[in-house]
Amino acid sequence: MESVALFGGSFDPPHIGHKAIVEKVLNLKEIDKVVIMPTYLNPFKLKSHATAQQRLTMVKAMFKKFKHVEVSDFEVQQQQKVPSITTVKHLLKKCKKIYLIIGADNLQSLPQWQDYDELEQLVTFVVASRNNIKIPNKYIKLDVDENISSTQIREREHNLQNRIKRITQVLDTNKAESIEAFDLSDKDYIVDTAIIASSLGTRHTLALLDHLKKDLKSEETINNVDESGDWVVVDLGDILIHIMTPEYRVKYDMETFLSQIGEAKEAL
Repeated sequence: MESVALFGGSFDPPHIGHKAIVEKVLNLKEIDKVVIMPTYLNPFKLKSHATAQQRLTMVKAMFKKFKHVEVSDFEVQQQQKVPSITTVKHLLKKCKKIYLIIGADNLQSLPQWQDYDELEQLVTFVVASRNNIKIPNKYIKLDVDENISSTQIREREHNLQNRIKRITQVLDTNKAESIEAFDLSDKDYIVDTAIIASSLGTRHTLALLDHLKKDLKSEETINNVDESGDWVVVDLGDILIHIMTPEYRVKYDMETFLSQIGEAKEAL
């Protein structure tokens, strides 16, 4: 039987910080597999921005190419808040040991978790570093602060609005449609701005990606690209660019999600 690392959370939305944690955990010799468990609703929250199904779909899309990673719909299927102890007992039916991944910012509230004393006996905690919070030696420490911050902090020669204008001009010149920019700078989100554009089809999606790489090469640092013919996500550190086919744009409805957490602005 496998040793499993359980990574639960709202994933509202999933972002590059989550990727960094999973990549680090997969390097731990004790771990055979990571199970990512989006919540139906976080036990400590009243609501989420995106629906449970939207968040589950986005997580599956983000981690679809990862080996030894499973995205589970167990909690989403319950259609109610599910405490970690319930999920852990469910997984223990199929695995020999569970490592429970939490962020360091959860350490203070950890004793308030349901049946915490029992949970502590059932799992080994893996704590992802955050904001220089001290992590006790009894936990496995996961150093991810440097990885996350390096993709968020960029020195730019031009201010943010000029960069957004330049990006949208490249997209517009190469026949992208329905370009929107969302201001997320004062929100609890991984980037300051999200840009969404529609392609004319799968080939055009990849062609737009090529144009961005070529035309922005001297101006921007592309940290990561999640690439398919239907949906490309370009990570510039403080800006995320989503290029989607019209069908995918309707299916995943990113505008509604981003509008709930930020302000839409005219891209051009």
